[in-house]
Amino acid sequence: MKNKSILMAVLVIAALAVAPLGSAFASEGTKTHQLTATIVSMDAKAHTITFTTDSGEQKTAPVMGKAISELKSVKAGEKVTLTCTDKATGEHEGVSDIHAVAAASAKK
Repeated sequence: MKNKSILMAVLVIAALAVAPLGSAFASEGTKTHQLTATIVSMDAKAHTITFTTDSGEQKTAPVMGKAISELKSVKAGEKVTLTCTDKATGEHEGVSDIHAVAAASAKK
């Protein structure tokens, strides 16, 4: 009986210790926004992309997730839609998706 009580106490303590971590990880990186930009350069080795926004601002951002493999299919000067993932704090985390803008849309 004593062993069962000790085991239950250990399990409860472990569950309480891990619970805050789980909620922190669940909320991280869940916010996204999209922007249209023109690619200036890409660094597939460093997983970064430099782009100019429609307002003229030039930024370099880390590329993450499936966007890493999409770096191979885009080139400098191309107009793209970037999906950017944000941290729960609102800070920019990185580019998580890249899509070329259709030629007809780019001319507008």
